[in-house]
Amino acid sequence: MEGVKVKPEGEHTYRLPDFLQSVNLKHVKLGYHYLTSHLLTLCIAPLMILVLLHAMQLTSDDLRQLWAHLQFHLVSVISASMLAAFASSFYLLTRPRPVFLLDYSCYRPRDDHSLPLHSFVDRLRLAGSYDDSSVEFQRKILDKSGLGDRTHLPAAILMIPPSPSMKAAREETEQAIFAAFDSLLANTKINPKDIGILVVNSSLFNPTPSLSAVIVNRYKLRGNIKTFNLGGMGCSAGVISVDLAKDMLQLHRSTYAVVVSTENITQNSYHGVKKSMLIANCLFRVGGAAILLSNKSSDKRRSKYELVHVVRTHKGADDKAFRCVYQEEDEEGKTGISLSKDLMAIAGGALKTNITTLGPLVLPVSEQLLFFATLVMRKVFGMKTVKPYIPDFKMAFEHFCIHAGGRAVIDELEANLQLLPVDVEASRMTLHRFGNTSSSSIWYELAYVEAKGRMRKGNRVWQIAFGSGFKCNSAVWVALKNVKPPKDGPWEDCIHDYPLKLN
Repeated sequence: MEGVKVKPEGEHTYRLPDFLQSVNLKHVKLGYHYLTSHLLTLCIAPLMILVLLHAMQLTSDDLRQLWAHLQFHLVSVISASMLAAFASSFYLLTRPRPVFLLDYSCYRPRDDHSLPLHSFVDRLRLAGSYDDSSVEFQRKILDKSGLGDRTHLPAAILMIPPSPSMKAAREETEQAIFAAFDSLLANTKINPKDIGILVVNSSLFNPTPSLSAVIVNRYKLRGNIKTFNLGGMGCSAGVISVDLAKDMLQLHRSTYAVVVSTENITQNSYHGVKKSMLIANCLFRVGGAAILLSNKSSDKRRSKYELVHVVRTHKGADDKAFRCVYQEEDEEGKTGISLSKDLMAIAGGALKTNITTLGPLVLPVSEQLLFFATLVMRKVFGMKTVKPYIPDFKMAFEHFCIHAGGRAVIDELEANLQLLPVDVEASRMTLHRFGNTSSSSIWYELAYVEAKGRMRKGNRVWQIAFGSGFKCNSAVWVALKNVKPPKDGPWEDCIHDYPLKLN
């Protein structure tokens, strides 16, 4: 998501509101609705454990007496057995199937496609599309962006002047997709024919045939594969794709699902002078990721993570939210992404709803009670003197992967959620090294945590991303083992240079 502290049109400052000071009770109810929807599982599981523990304590004499007693109550035994069989069958058929993440791969572009920031500004001057004011505006944005000198741009944009053809756009996207997909297949050793579900997301580049068809053709995937192509869903589409794949894995037994997240810059750079549309030029960079999911219980042992929760928030019913990130033409007919002055306020509202829904699912009971008690005192009893309690999300998660949309977004989330610098380190370093890679950024961040050797068995990961529409989506994972640093990951050649101390 595009989020830099700038004032593109007027005196508006791009900041998140202090959303934790104004939580809405209906959002809390949503979280508890998610929790109670799994009440049957929560009740039956402990009961079955208690019965099993009691049975293990029975002696041989106890078993003989039980058998003698049951012989005189045959009808009751048959009825109880049928009821138990029905209950067990109902539970097995309705319980969600676990979704495992075997592995994922992130695209690392060629070194000759990286461009220092000062060289990027020089190319803006040579492009012939921008006046001096527009070049200077983009230079200021870059200075505050948090991007480093090793981010990557597609070949067509590096040309002078740029050459954004359809052919070049296909080449950019195919390079990212194929490199990530090839690495995923090599690391997991799965047969492409075993993939039963494919979900591809790319917001701004959706050619015909679709990108999912491009992958099917390249890897000769099977004819009955379920394919989905998501377009126009913004930087949070990666979490949406995971959610769709999860739902499909509930319907189709014993299969693999691959999620591919990418974005295209070649045909989507803005070459006009409208300042609210120039910001995206400074932030977006080349990237992509491929993720392999499975619902096979036999894959748990070799998987890295298990998906625990996905919470999606959509604010598109509100007109301001719908138009705050909007693709359109300027007065000269040049297409770009326009950012509203209300962007950060809308993002804060979406985030408030999302984390308030997520809280009851992930926070310890002690945190929930403190939060809920102060909320009721303020909202129901009007006790405004009671200070709002801000839940400590560090008690729910060991790792945070906040979409690297811009420096301001990371700064504001760090402050509002009272996170430590180490909690947002993966996001800051990803923004510095790779820029805003849109929907794939959360995977570069997870790869950073792994490359640092910080992922331990049982650790919980929170991936959170924003996107046009306007949307805020969260995915929660739990590590199934101590994850070793990947040998061919995107950080392989530079992880020892990070973290950097950024101004």
